[in-house]
Amino acid sequence: MKMSEFARRRRQLIRMMGNGSIAIVPAAPERLRNRDVEYPYRQDSDLHYLTGFPEPEAVAVLVPGHRHSEFVLFCRALDPEREAWTGPRAGQKGAVDGFGADDSFPITDLDDILPGLLEGCERVFYTMGRDPEFDRRLIAWVNRIRENTRSGSRSPAEFISLDLLLHEMRLFKSAAELRVMRAAARITMEAHRRAMRRCRPGMGEYEVEAELLYHFRRHGADVAYPPIVGGGANGCVLHYVRNDAPLQDGDLLLIDAGAELECYASDITRTFPVNGRFTPAQRAIYDLVLKAQEAAIAKVRPGNHWNDPHQAVVRVFTEGLVRLGLLKGRPAQLIKDGAYRRFYMHRTGHWLGLDVHDVGDYKVDGKWRLLEPGMVLTVEPGLYIPAGGKGVARKWWNIGVRIEDDVRVTPEGREVLTGGLIRSADAIEAWMAGGD
Repeated sequence: MKMSEFARRRRQLIRMMGNGSIAIVPAAPERLRNRDVEYPYRQDSDLHYLTGFPEPEAVAVLVPGHRHSEFVLFCRALDPEREAWTGPRAGQKGAVDGFGADDSFPITDLDDILPGLLEGCERVFYTMGRDPEFDRRLIAWVNRIRENTRSGSRSPAEFISLDLLLHEMRLFKSAAELRVMRAAARITMEAHRRAMRRCRPGMGEYEVEAELLYHFRRHGADVAYPPIVGGGANGCVLHYVRNDAPLQDGDLLLIDAGAELECYASDITRTFPVNGRFTPAQRAIYDLVLKAQEAAIAKVRPGNHWNDPHQAVVRVFTEGLVRLGLLKGRPAQLIKDGAYRRFYMHRTGHWLGLDVHDVGDYKVDGKWRLLEPGMVLTVEPGLYIPAGGKGVARKWWNIGVRIEDDVRVTPEGREVLTGGLIRSADAIEAWMAGGD
């Protein structure tokens, strides 16, 4: 993504903040996996959104109207000895030349310089609670300024959550963001096709997961979240991630996996038979979930509210489960009673972007927010029928089906970013049999 895109975002945020304000955005900390082995580093989404800066130990500061510099980036200084171990750093010159900072200082100078930037600002935009250690440092800087009020120092009078402005910005995707998200979706669709084509009874869930990971990395992407690869009963566990069981002939396999590209997530779920052929009971549940997803996707358009797709799924599921004999009673009353929750216990989607469960309010003033062009959400209905349920015939046992796609709200309606991946039972069977 071009640096001009990050500069545009900073300008927009600066306009919204107004003069007399300061925004402070620290990088994500490095985290230990075990002993002295670290997890692969992934930048804080807010800092990435505003700067594109990939390194740890950094703090971005925006000061609207500052006479010297509106964008200051604190980051690690060049250190040839350390860089020999961990790779090159941007340093202060790189922060300015490569990432558009007006000025840059070593991160080790933060305690000396940032209080001076805070002094005289009326409002501090900062997200409290995400990094308790940084919270304490910020409060200490403000208290230091307050101690000098008799000498004419003026400390900030108001703390405002940066989320109020920044996360509303992140909710609406720009053309540049959509290009990256479409690319992430394309890689993810190809990976799911690969997994379907190569799946066979007797394989381990981890072998199918390896096919996904291979395709992601081969195309320069990472995982947006730990993949769910659950066969049979494991497909009925919503957040199953062990992925270590053998795949049995006659079972379904549920795969929930998405690639992350330039920090932007894709999120797709497909369910298919391990041996390539649905049983009649599996197909009945699969077709019902697909019908519900299609009804939900049809509700994604400007002017509808966030809960409309979910309500559409609930209606289709309840009526369908009554037809199949899994629920008994009048659909209207069953919906009112929430009877469907026995088999469908989650919501129908979430926002998608830099985080797989992306930022953005779902309600405004206590009411479901209206869908608007530029928003991107998932649509992911599912039915889960574990073995041994009271009154549930054996033919339904251990059928877990979820179908998930990524959908952009457009001025006219919707764009299914992942619509190129097969969904119908017939198409899945044909593909797994070697068809095009």
